[in-house]
Amino acid sequence: MFFNINKNLSQNILRIALPAIAGLSSQMVVSLINTSMVGRLENTHVQLAAMGLGFLGTMAITSFFSSMSTGTHVLIARRHGENNPLGVGEVLTSSLFLCLVLGTIFGAIGYFSSYSIINFFSSSDAVTITGADYMKWQFIGLPFFLMIVAYRGFFFGIGHTKIFMISAILINLFNIIFNYLLMFGSLGFPKMELAGAGIGYTLSMILGWLFFFSVTFLRDYRKLYQYYSKFRISKEVISQIIKISVPVSLQNILILLGFLVFVAITGIIGTVEQAATNVVINALFLSIMPCFGFGIAAQTLVGQSIGKGSARLAQAYGYETAKLGTLFTIVIGFIFVIFPDFILGALTRESIVIDTARPILQIAGVAQIFYGSGIIFASALQAGGATVYVMFVEVITHWIIFLPLTYIFGIKSGWGVAGAWLALPIYIVTYTLMNYLRFRSVGWLKIQI
Repeated sequence: MFFNINKNLSQNILRIALPAIAGLSSQMVVSLINTSMVGRLENTHVQLAAMGLGFLGTMAITSFFSSMSTGTHVLIARRHGENNPLGVGEVLTSSLFLCLVLGTIFGAIGYFSSYSIINFFSSSDAVTITGADYMKWQFIGLPFFLMIVAYRGFFFGIGHTKIFMISAILINLFNIIFNYLLMFGSLGFPKMELAGAGIGYTLSMILGWLFFFSVTFLRDYRKLYQYYSKFRISKEVISQIIKISVPVSLQNILILLGFLVFVAITGIIGTVEQAATNVVINALFLSIMPCFGFGIAAQTLVGQSIGKGSARLAQAYGYETAKLGTLFTIVIGFIFVIFPDFILGALTRESIVIDTARPILQIAGVAQIFYGSGIIFASALQAGGATVYVMFVEVITHWIIFLPLTYIFGIKSGWGVAGAWLALPIYIVTYTLMNYLRFRSVGWLKIQI
């Protein structure tokens, strides 16, 4: 039976997944709190729409390079499974160098391109100006964010997700504090509204980088992995990280650009509908972010099992993690469907936005039940090196199925924003099914990386 839980495997999964979920949930909480604070600014619908576009626009760039965590994670899990600590240290130093270079170059490009990016997707001058101010400050923090990404891949790969949990709580706590002070001008700070949230994000990234940098000097890590005493940047390792990460990068940016197009389509329907869509997207972090925690556990345990030469154990961990993830999404889906006003009321005070968002949150609540296992199977496939296949699935389901159906249901058929969101369940079910069918085969376990 699907929900017949294996106790031993589940304990190992939860040991890695729960701290990761706690860390990712703290990111979800800061997103919800920030949305709630923006919802209390003047011209709320403009601020919410600008934040949604600015957030998705920045994430489209950062997610393209944050996949370096996947490449680092997969390689370190393999080296860890092979009992090769010096190889683990070499992957970390090579990844840090790569992320620093990429973060510096593209952070500068993003800073000077913010207005053009937002203007391309926005039909409102007010939304464009506000969103660009928010976005450019976030890009300043890109080098620090990407170095954090490398550190996370390291700690994920060795299974020490508690370090990530502590870092995430620290980063997000200070992000909330900085945002409050700078958005509303409290305690003598300048009132910068949405731009203040961008500055708060960058300040929190700097603190997060300092935390990880300090932890790597702890004796147990420093002595075992010898990344300082035998410091080495390997072209071969960098090449492997890029090979694994590029398909994931393309997948991530296709998802986020796709959601930018989706938000833009809802903007054609109306500004209120676009604001409601942004609120629901933020609410979806309640279910999606913890699912990535289970995905991290699957990627770690599947990768380590392959490194040990046990394909059977790798598949067993994938299936068991999918069971646990689905149980979680069922609970969250129930909350979204039965108590939508409780969720929406925490994000905005505008009754018209709440009324518009209510039915689409319920649609999303049903759809996301199937998304958890889809994410987990995709993560397991990536651990095996099948990153091109996972990217291929995303292209088909997102750009060939989801977005065209969004436009047809929402615009052409005249069903409005609820019709646009009806495309989401079709996309998610297809995505999960395609990943599952590939996972149940054995070919992906034989991929050389």
